[in-house]
Amino acid sequence: MLARGCETMYTAEELTARLKAAAEAGAQLRVKYGMDPTAPDVHLGHTVQMRMLRGLQDLGHRVVLIIGDYTAMIGDPSGRDTTRPMLSLEDIQANARTYIDQAGLILDTSAEKLEVRRNSEWLERLSYADLLGITGMATVQQMIARENFKKRLEAGREIVITELLYPLMQGYDSVAIRADVEFGGSDQTFNCLLGRDMMAKKSLPRQIVLITPILQGLDGVEKMSKSKGNYVGVTDEPNDMFGKVMSIPDNLMPNYYTLLTDIPAEEIAVLTDPDKTHPRQAKADLAKRIVAQYHSAEAAEAAAAEFDRVFAARQTPTDMPEIRVPAGQINIIDLIVTAKFAPSRKEARRLIEQGAVSLNDEKIVDINATVLAESGAVLKVGKRRFGKIAAV
Repeated sequence: MLARGCETMYTAEELTARLKAAAEAGAQLRVKYGMDPTAPDVHLGHTVQMRMLRGLQDLGHRVVLIIGDYTAMIGDPSGRDTTRPMLSLEDIQANARTYIDQAGLILDTSAEKLEVRRNSEWLERLSYADLLGITGMATVQQMIARENFKKRLEAGREIVITELLYPLMQGYDSVAIRADVEFGGSDQTFNCLLGRDMMAKKSLPRQIVLITPILQGLDGVEKMSKSKGNYVGVTDEPNDMFGKVMSIPDNLMPNYYTLLTDIPAEEIAVLTDPDKTHPRQAKADLAKRIVAQYHSAEAAEAAAAEFDRVFAARQTPTDMPEIRVPAGQINIIDLIVTAKFAPSRKEARRLIEQGAVSLNDEKIVDINATVLAESGAVLKVGKRRFGKIAAV
């Protein structure tokens, strides 16, 4: 199970030995999984690791889910070429509550299998002397050798000192909870291995690090991310979830099947070979499997039928959300944001400029356009978002 989903293990031999020792002693391994609540949704990219965590829980081990309420104030610099904006404590706490609820869709939340911690428990209690001791566990050379920091230095982009502290904070989390195993994406390798080194310097058994591949988003280019808008949320409605999966590029299907389902590799090979399975059929199969995981088999079949009706027959959906707005003229951007079909006005403008917005099948390309809000009018944004106006 772990070999299928992991890109690298540091090390497989240590993991085998520790699993065996735990089994013989009837003990639990403490399996660390950290999430910075920088956005309110758990998406399929997170579930790559969560599914393996659940597998370890089913073997009797304990997942320690660390909500990075303290580290989220900085934001992980991994894989970024600019400094993240700092979040407010209120946003972090609201996002954290959502993360815990959504993680329960995958993880066993019983008290003996899941321990939820916030890293503010130990990080906010550190004295300045404690912090100096932690910074002494890494060198400037180590930090600036990181690929993203190196690129930013070469390009003359700023690196804030707090960003250099982030990997040390994440590493200290491992020390604080006495982690046996930590999961991280490939962009987290540096942070996880630093934690492994810090444990050794604290005379603790070094955590084993399991690195998973990055799940590319719906665009087929960037890492799946809420901020990039290329994600499938685990709480997305069945029709929306199905439609999003159907939009992925064909070349992503082997990765999605491998990382997001349990079906055997031999079956994946058949499903993703266009000479044996038509790509649309394979993608529909994948979409149904994912919807069934987070909703039900019945919801998956209904979503597939609705997708065929709307996109194959080019009809409007039978069940559209209602968009309640005052009757009369309304700016098109205001209408899109009110309908929650875009997370921001900037994104709404981008969708209009891309020709992705229409009202009653009439395309709207002017970002300053005003339209008549009348009951029964149908707003369409992109290929999958439909809403019926209710003028009040």
